[in-house]
Formats: sequence, structure tokens, C-alpha cells
Amino acid sequence: MSGKLSYASLQQAARWYVLLQDDPPSAQVQVQWLQWLDQHAEHRAAWQYVQRVGKRLAPLQDEDRQLATRALEVHGERQLSRRQGLKSLVILGAGTMLGWGTWRGTALPRWVDGWRADYSTGTAQTRETVLADGTHLWLAAISAVDADYGQAQRRLRLHFGEILVDTANDAANRPFVVDTGQGRLRAAGTRFAVKQWEGTTQLNVYRGAVEICTAGSGERRVLEAGQRMAFTHRALGEVATAQTAGESWVRHVLMADDMPLGQLVETLSRYRHGYLGCDPAIAELPVMGAFPLDDTDRALRLLAAALPVKVQRLTSWWISVESA
Repeated sequence: MSGKLSYASLQQAARWYVLLQDDPPSAQVQVQWLQWLDQHAEHRAAWQYVQRVGKRLAPLQDEDRQLATRALEVHGERQLSRRQGLKSLVILGAGTMLGWGTWRGTALPRWVDGWRADYSTGTAQTRETVLADGTHLWLAAISAVDADYGQAQRRLRLHFGEILVDTANDAANRPFVVDTGQGRLRAAGTRFAVKQWEGTTQLNVYRGAVEICTAGSGERRVLEAGQRMAFTHRALGEVATAQTAGESWVRHVLMADDMPLGQLVETLSRYRHGYLGCDPAIAELPVMGAFPLDDTDRALRLLAAALPVKVQRLTSWWISVESA
């Protein structure tokens, strides 16, 4: 079992987690929970994920934590001896980045590379730095970048996350490139933003021009200032108007201009500890407005006031945005 866990299984696991905190949980609840775990390997993976997040962010009373952990371990021994298929189950690691990487669909090797990156940020962190040539680089939350300046070129490697770049002139006239999992961006006197997630790279150009070359097909396209495009390993997307959100996060504000709700919630989730999800049924709702990244609770209240959605809080660290 690997890859991104479904929203439904995560929500179910979170509800079971809350129910099991009763002191003690009823026998009926425990039996029903074990039956739910039996139904699918993904249920077990979702439970492991919720349990890990819960332990890290909202520790239980010792006896409750031991009860839930012991019940899972006993059930796990029974299941593993009976069903060898569970050997392929990905048990989410103790590291925060590994856990979030699996949920968000990011390949684990890239997260490991991120630990060794020249520049990186964690949850709710941003970073600004000036590179050797005077180029300004900003990293959004949960991002990792390597910088490789050689005689032939100036190169950034975005492992995951989101960056804003304001390039400096280079005395040696070395080209400035940014590599992602989907392709290469070659910039010319530019200010631009790059975001990489779930097999997609999005480019916003604010000044100058940037050439895109996809890694798989070699397809090319030059974007001018005021344009944006999302592309995959093999295909370019449609040219659209650049999003203010691509650089507004530097000021700790997310400017949404017809932004899909799911994309907005995913961005907010990188600026708060715990789980923040969005029901896929409403993920394409368009959102307009300014949302503070340094006060995500207020941002969620603004969302609920502006859209036909509700913010469901199973615990202080497990929140979902659902249809009202």
C-alpha cells in the first residue's frame, strides 16, 4: 500500500481516533473499529497516519494512548499472520516530512533529498536568502532547494514546495535555470515563482521571460511577464494570467483570484501544524480574497463566511473544509 491516502479514509480514521479517546472506549466501539480496520489496507494506513499526527500534536493521557496503541498492535499481529498482503503496507514514519509527503502524494525519495538540501523550510516557515550572484530567493513553507553554481550555468533544483526568484545580472552571462521533477525553466532577467506538487509544476512570471522545457517530451514554451502555466513531465498546459498568490505569500498573505478551494486549502495546510483537508466534492469552488498565512484560523473563518462551506474540527489538530 503506497501513495496518497484518500480524503474519505483519513476522515474515517480521525473519527475513530476521537471515539477511542473515551475513558474507556466501549466494547462495541472497539469491535466496530477493528472491523473497519479489517475492511481495507488503506484503512490501516490512514489509522497509522492519524495516530502519529495525534501523538505528535495532541498527546493523549497515558492510559488512553496505551489502550489505542495496544489494540492496534494486537490487531496488527493477528492481521499480519493471516494476510501477507499487508507486508506491502507503507507505515508512515516518525518524521514529519515523511508523513506529510506520503499524504500529499510526494515521492518519499524526494523528501529524503530535501533533508540534505542547501535551503529548506518546515511547516509554517518561510525563508529569504541572497545567492552568490545576488539573486534573491524566497522559500514558502515545506520547501527544499539545492543551488549549484558552476562555470557554465546557475542552477536551482526544486525538490518540493514553492519558491519565488528575483534573478540578478551575471557578469559571466551564465544562464539561470530551475529544475523540477517535470522539467527545466530557463530564466532571462526575471522575477518568477515556481510551485511543484503531485506530478505538476506551476510557473508564474512577473518580470522578464521564462522558457519551459518538459522533462519527458522536450516540449517548449516561453512565458512572458503576466503569464502562468502548469505542466507535467510530458505536456504543457494552457497559458493563463499570472496569479498574485505566487508572490503574495512573501508578505504572509495568500491572494486568491479565482483560485480553486482545494488549492487554497492545500496552501493553508502548509502554514499550520496538524491536518487540514478539503472535501474533493467542493475542491473546485472558486475563491476570491486575501487570507492571512500567519493566522490560519482567521483564514478559515473568512472562507466559511465567504463560501457555502463549513470548517469541521474533529480535534484542534484535525480540521476539514466541507460543504455547508
